[in-house]
Amino acid sequence: MDTIDQLTSDSISKKSIEFLELIGQLKHLKRKGWVLANVENPESIASHMYRMALMSFLIEPSSNLNRTKCIELALIHDLAECIVGDITPYCGISPEDKRQREEDAMKYIVDLIPTNSEYIQQLFYEYENQETAEARLVKEFDRLDMIVQAFEYEKKEGSNNYGRLEKFFTSTKGKFSTPFIKNIVEELNFRRNSNINK
Repeated sequence: MDTIDQLTSDSISKKSIEFLELIGQLKHLKRKGWVLANVENPESIASHMYRMALMSFLIEPSSNLNRTKCIELALIHDLAECIVGDITPYCGISPEDKRQREEDAMKYIVDLIPTNSEYIQQLFYEYENQETAEARLVKEFDRLDMIVQAFEYEKKEGSNNYGRLEKFFTSTKGKFSTPFIKNIVEELNFRRNSNINK
């Protein structure tokens, strides 16, 4: 019995290490949209997910939203990219094919996790299917982080490049519905337009 338990323990440890190595790649994989836009030293997928998770602390306690669930969704939503990479609309891959690749990747990833695997799979589908208020808010976090990052890149590149990343802002127009996020976007656009019009 001890031998079987040890083998099981060894197997779990091996799978756990593979899981940690896989997700570790997200710290180094660059976000494809910024790469295609020729941004110097673009952010990694993990850094994008990190700021999205921290955005959850902007949620008003009176909103009745589950902040912990939002943090979890933010940390899981791009997890499949450690296997499939960051697939953008400009990669020539259909949304259906992208979805299938990510679902297959998630099945592989959760098979490596000895505990909470079903919950992680559930979070993935909750976000993908936009099933809850938390999932819909985290989708807004995803878009918000993108335009905040675009604003930061434009500032970093200097006055000659203000407005260069306009397509990222245009792609999010009309897609924010949460009042506090709409206020942030309004302030962000005000600051950006002030830079462009200098």
